[in-house]
Amino acid sequence: MISRFLLTLFLSAAIPALAVDDYKLGPLSQENPAAPKGKVIPMPVHESKIYAGTKRDWWIYVPAQYKLEQPANLMVFQDGHDYVGVKGAWRVPVVFDNLIASGDMPPTIAIFINPGHSGEVKPQSAWKNNNRGKEYNTLGDVYARFLLEEIIPQVQKDYKLTENPEGWAIAGASSGAICAFTVAWERPDKFRKVFSTIGSYVDLAGGHVYPSIIRLTERKPLRVYLQDGSSDLDNPYGNWPLANQQMAKALAYQQYDYTFTLGDGAHNSKQGASLFPEAMKWLWRK
Repeated sequence: MISRFLLTLFLSAAIPALAVDDYKLGPLSQENPAAPKGKVIPMPVHESKIYAGTKRDWWIYVPAQYKLEQPANLMVFQDGHDYVGVKGAWRVPVVFDNLIASGDMPPTIAIFINPGHSGEVKPQSAWKNNNRGKEYNTLGDVYARFLLEEIIPQVQKDYKLTENPEGWAIAGASSGAICAFTVAWERPDKFRKVFSTIGSYVDLAGGHVYPSIIRLTERKPLRVYLQDGSSDLDNPYGNWPLANQQMAKALAYQQYDYTFTLGDGAHNSKQGASLFPEAMKWLWRK
């Protein structure tokens, strides 16, 4: 009789191990010669008044289909440096080119904005901008006011944006994700769509209260896409996968228009970027 140990060893050798966190970009994240190309425009370094003493880099994307007589939709990406490239993890301009060309998204202008840094010397890594935690993890309407009073008006000087809040979306990963949710939560009169990946809905600055607040607050007119991985962070501030599941359950309880994808990934953009095109189709569906 084969021992249990030998049987286990045999089955382990016979069945290939499942890859963990092995997400790949699909065809909609690859450049398509047939899709009209939008343009990415580096904007002048922004010096904030609301976040006094901080500076930041930012960019905008304008789709090829933009027409002055037809106001465009808007989507704002936190940690913009991670989303703006056409060869990076997210490749937002490429995905937008493809989805706008196919009609799966309306013509949409994107803002890619970094958190602020203080002092004259820019940090070597954009992830280490020293105002990031304050801007992104803090609850309340300050960051929303920063976007609405300082950043978006600069775009509106040259481009027409729809005034319909259903046409305004906001996105981010990790602390950028809870930041995006906070903006829409505080200002649903402006932003109605949220794309959140590996969101930090933990106690970095009180964000762990969101599931309770959502349950106790009359439903707001938001559409929310949540993603996380089962191997995400677990540290003294909280458990990221559990926090995202609690968010999803709270949204379900209040009958929000939401979806939640839980994979096996860690605290990175692999799964989020792989599902980004389909998430955009879902987020922008009519």
